[in-house]
Amino acid sequence: MPKLKFVIPKGSLQEDTQKLLQQAGYSIKAAERSYRPWINDPEINLKLLRPQEIPTLIQEGAHELGIAGMDWVDETGADVQLLSELDYGKVSIVLAVPNSWEKVKSLSDLIRDFNRDGKTIRITTEYINITSRHLMQNDEYQKCYGNKTPEVITPWYRYGENPNVKIMLSFGATEAKPPEDADAIVDNTETGTTIKSNELKIIEVLSQSQAVLIANKKALKERWKEEKIRDVMTLLVGAVEARKKLHIFMNVKEENIEQLLEQLPALKRPTISPLAGAEGWFALNTVIAKEDLLKLIPVLRKLAQGIVVYEPKGVLPLEEIRNKKFRES
Repeated sequence: MPKLKFVIPKGSLQEDTQKLLQQAGYSIKAAERSYRPWINDPEINLKLLRPQEIPTLIQEGAHELGIAGMDWVDETGADVQLLSELDYGKVSIVLAVPNSWEKVKSLSDLIRDFNRDGKTIRITTEYINITSRHLMQNDEYQKCYGNKTPEVITPWYRYGENPNVKIMLSFGATEAKPPEDADAIVDNTETGTTIKSNELKIIEVLSQSQAVLIANKKALKERWKEEKIRDVMTLLVGAVEARKKLHIFMNVKEENIEQLLEQLPALKRPTISPLAGAEGWFALNTVIAKEDLLKLIPVLRKLAQGIVVYEPKGVLPLEEIRNKKFRES
């Protein structure tokens, strides 16, 4: 039996990833230290790996489908097919400096002040490529240093043309580095709490990230793998969409149906059917955006006879995924 090699992240994204898979209908079991969980789909070979590694491994074909943070897709520059955003693991990639630097309110300020004083900027981060690209796109950096690439320092190699701006690879606890070991940091944050607790302030947002579903481009050219990837994608995207939707059921008098339909947003046109033994009454059910329920209550209270609200487990976008075209590599 053929198997699709599917890799999911271990670490900060692991719990939410497994919750999404379970909502999508998958059952996953694993020993505490196992990197090869059992999954109830015999056509999937599931593996857990660090999210930093996943985009490159999918590009190289070690795995055909995976979930990773968009930050690591950007950082590695992996040539993979982005299938869908998954609406969790949302973080900002930010630049932060010590609170005490009252006059430094942006990256441009940081570059201008250090260049004026003849000082070297030391930035520590796990995102050396994202940081380097962002620096070189900054107008003040261009003014001071032209097209010289920042010097990148890791335990294994050093490269770059501009020793006045150093990007040092961090292996964690990045917020603890300033001011002794670095002047600034680039790190991911969900709320900014850890950054603030280390007496730092955010002066720039480089990018936004969330969990994404990605695939190997060559795998998408093989018929069985493409179809299997579409199956998994359908279930996962359906679970993501379900979290934003509500399924509502109500009874309504025939005379109120048209007025209700004029004000009822819906995924598709509602299903309407006559109630048995209740002449002039109809059952109406539809799917709406969760955020619309509060706005609809005044309308429903006046025009409907009671309402039942469910949170769906999945809202599967079958037509959308069936018609989705993957770009040519």
